[in-house]
Amino acid sequence: MPLITTIDDLEALARQRVPKMFYDYAQGGSWTESTSRINLADLAKIKFRQRIGVNIETRNLATNIVGQSAAMPVVLGPIGMCGLQRADGEILAARAAEASGVPFCLSTMSICSIEDLAQHVRQPFWFQLYIMRDRSFVEKLIMRAHEAKCPVLVVTLDLQILGQRHKDLRNGLSAPPKLTPRFLLDLLLRPQWSLEMLQTRRRGFGNIVGHVSGVKDMASLSAWTSAQFDPSVTWSDVAWIRKLWKGKLIVKGVMESEDARKAIDVGADGLVISNHGGRQLDGAPSSISALPKIKKLVGAETELLFDGGVRSGQDVLRALALGADSVLLGRAYLYGLGAMGQEGVRLCLEIIERELSLTMGFCGRTDVRSVDEDIVIV
Repeated sequence: MPLITTIDDLEALARQRVPKMFYDYAQGGSWTESTSRINLADLAKIKFRQRIGVNIETRNLATNIVGQSAAMPVVLGPIGMCGLQRADGEILAARAAEASGVPFCLSTMSICSIEDLAQHVRQPFWFQLYIMRDRSFVEKLIMRAHEAKCPVLVVTLDLQILGQRHKDLRNGLSAPPKLTPRFLLDLLLRPQWSLEMLQTRRRGFGNIVGHVSGVKDMASLSAWTSAQFDPSVTWSDVAWIRKLWKGKLIVKGVMESEDARKAIDVGADGLVISNHGGRQLDGAPSSISALPKIKKLVGAETELLFDGGVRSGQDVLRALALGADSVLLGRAYLYGLGAMGQEGVRLCLEIIERELSLTMGFCGRTDVRSVDEDIVIV
């Protein structure tokens, strides 16, 4: 086992252990992947101000995220098909998040269902919602999340239509995957993944199968899913959800100030500044470049969560400095999951925490809640 000290190390190990179809799904972006790359590049351009002569012996990363105590300002963000990076992936990741004291958010398109995950964790988790054409199904999902005691509902608005992801098209991505000769060969090269997947019953979309009329197997699910993403969604649909949902409501996919204002007007408690990790509109600006202008608009009025290109604790600190209250991890923890299961996610969070604490200290700050733009050179 190589020494793991960075998220890059976890990614390299995940590339070896996860079938190419699912590794590419996690790693890839849409079209030319320019937005995916610029998310990383623009974060790296932000330089820190080194400060000295400050007592940094004791440093505090604890904070609150939309009313929930957290060991650091980090959330494991919602990821579709998480359970195909590793068998029972959502359960493993949620347990790692729980042990590390940070929130976990389950995706609508998860392999593990809301109810299944609720039986395997002790702390409430968040739920992410896609607004499907079948509004009765959406309403039932909201009720199921409420019954599972999810404190936060994250409504994603930037996936009404699917960005063209060439890697997924070339790989023939599906859940569960089609047993083509190429995929079978891939499985032979990754025996641990294959054995664990054979031993679990969780291989389809658990939040959908058995909960939708006419969807009883993967063939009928595929047809249903392809017809369900709804290009007609508007802010009135979010207002409808706000009336149904009694907990905290976060809108994900905000990149423009006008949309931030509309989200607040319909009752959002928080916003996720996100271009979907460069997986939707290729050619869009980086998430970090959109953050300061939205922070200027909302001030302290609305909680801001940041998503896009975070691969280190230093990236977390950069986002906090430019106005985020907390940060969503996506690919970073998915690499940990693919590499080492629950231990890999725990290790990912440990790496993030250590880098965040050290960098904050070098910048002369001892409390993460005191971080502001004075610690960086943009």
